[in-house]
Amino acid sequence: MEPISAEVIQQVADYFSVLSEPMRLKILNLLGSGEKCVQELVEVTVTSQANVSKHLKVMMQAGILTRRTEGTSSFYRVADDLSFQLCSLVCDRIASRIEEQAKHFRAFSFSNQEMSTQEVGVDG
Repeated sequence: MEPISAEVIQQVADYFSVLSEPMRLKILNLLGSGEKCVQELVEVTVTSQANVSKHLKVMMQAGILTRRTEGTSSFYRVADDLSFQLCSLVCDRIASRIEEQAKHFRAFSFSNQEMSTQEVGVDG
């Protein structure tokens, strides 16, 4: 297997870096239901237009979004569905880990409950 070039590694890291920002994930999620104008995104995210525009620009440069202009309004939509697939994979993995942790917590809870019951039986 050939080593991966530093340039390729950097491009992959940059792509993941774009998706590592919570506000960008929030915007991406909102755009999952379809095209939205900047003002709609500003209202729903409860942040400034400058902040939303900054994140939209980064996602456009990464090829995740596309923009169309109508008069003075800009409308954004998802151009790369791969980002949804990646988010879905990550969310599924996190959910699996949480479910596994919940099993451990339940087991701990039940074992403590059994111990408490046994202690009550011993004292009573």
